[in-house]
Amino acid sequence: MKYSVFTKLGGAIGGTVTIELALILPIFATMLIGVVDITTAVNRKLELEQAVQRSIERVMQTTTDQTVEANIKAEAAQAAGIAESDVTVTYSLTCNGATTPPGDDCAPNQTEMRYTNVSATTTFTPMFPLSRFGISNGYFTLTAETGVRTS
Repeated sequence: MKYSVFTKLGGAIGGTVTIELALILPIFATMLIGVVDITTAVNRKLELEQAVQRSIERVMQTTTDQTVEANIKAEAAQAAGIAESDVTVTYSLTCNGATTPPGDDCAPNQTEMRYTNVSATTTFTPMFPLSRFGISNGYFTLTAETGVRTS
């Protein structure tokens, strides 16, 4: 009985685990890097949210020579490690539930609610460029917003 080379290779089991590992390892490595990227991005987003929230809380407790807006921007930027130009402070006013320009006043006997809103923006660049997934600029924009009613 003659055995061909292919018959001998087909029956051999030595090295099968190595070949399977070689096929599966790139998939596992890609998944691991993806999980690390997602975890890092979520962590950065949480840091940004906490920095914005803390900026409002600290401003309410401190007094400085700066305006409230400048103080909030400085606090948020320092806590998040971003530029002050990436922090936006806006004010809003509602009179009986209707949005009104913040410089105006409500009519007498109307319920007045004033809000201070803070948003901060930064970018996150993943380990691998994601142009195949439609992200042409190579980074994600992360934004955090918070607000507080001031009156």
